[in-house]
Amino acid sequence: MKQGHVEDKRHLRSLITRQKLLEAAREVFLEVGFQKATISQMIKKANIGYGTAYVHFEGKEDLLIVLMEDVMQRFYKIAETSFRPKSRQEAEEIIYTQVKSFLLMAEAEQDMMQIFEQAIGISSLVSDKWKTIREKFIQRISQDIAYAQQSGLARAELDHEIVARSWFFTNEMYLWEFVRKEHHRSVEEIAKTITSIYVTGLYI
Repeated sequence: MKQGHVEDKRHLRSLITRQKLLEAAREVFLEVGFQKATISQMIKKANIGYGTAYVHFEGKEDLLIVLMEDVMQRFYKIAETSFRPKSRQEAEEIIYTQVKSFLLMAEAEQDMMQIFEQAIGISSLVSDKWKTIREKFIQRISQDIAYAQQSGLARAELDHEIVARSWFFTNEMYLWEFVRKEHHRSVEEIAKTITSIYVTGLYI
């Protein structure tokens, strides 16, 4: 058997093991919550060896961070929607669609997002990861605002980074409200209201 073929098989086995462990971790987190979850429970559920598991992940925080990145990548696809509006009205329509999709995603991913929130409050590693994710969103929003300013659609005197930060924090607050089931309004109503306030303040 050729060396390359052996390495390919080893690599495939490694990927399958990693995926089994991630799936088991997700199940354990959802069953018992972040605090009570242990990597031993995950290894047992995945039916793999201890040594093999620790080749891939140092502990439950590492596993949760990978699961968080996977979920938040789906949120980030919404933020990456092409933003090249020709008018204030077109900008408002794109922004409303983004906000609505963002909040609907929070509803759809409610169970795992509850685990992420628990972990952010307990683990400095997970909290730091969330800050990194947050900054990625803010940078993307900042680019969109800068584009609108350069196009003469938005008020040029406003600092696009400050505006982006305040806009993300507004969305993030509602995201966690949906995750905690604390909202008393529909996604559409919230998205429409906060988009209207944002666009009125920023756009000419």
